[in-house]
Amino acid sequence: MAMYKFSQYIVQNSDAAFDNVHSPAAQVPLSGIYRCMVCGREIAANAFDPFPPQNHDQHPAGQPIQWKLIVWADHNPK
Repeated sequence: MAMYKFSQYIVQNSDAAFDNVHSPAAQVPLSGIYRCMVCGREIAANAFDPFPPQNHDQHPAGQPIQWKLIVWADHNPK
């Protein structure tokens, strides 16, 4: 689970980007921390890089890897 110490640097946001699920090796849409919704592994990923491939971790019974954005690293704060 992603953690933080200083709450003044984190804000809650209901952007639809947090609802999307991404496949292994797909292009990362936004820099941030992503969580595999099957095994719970978290990764830091940079925008435009590929997500780790399907074999990053083996899931039971061949369950697919599904990445979901949990912390968005906004490089252009308002």
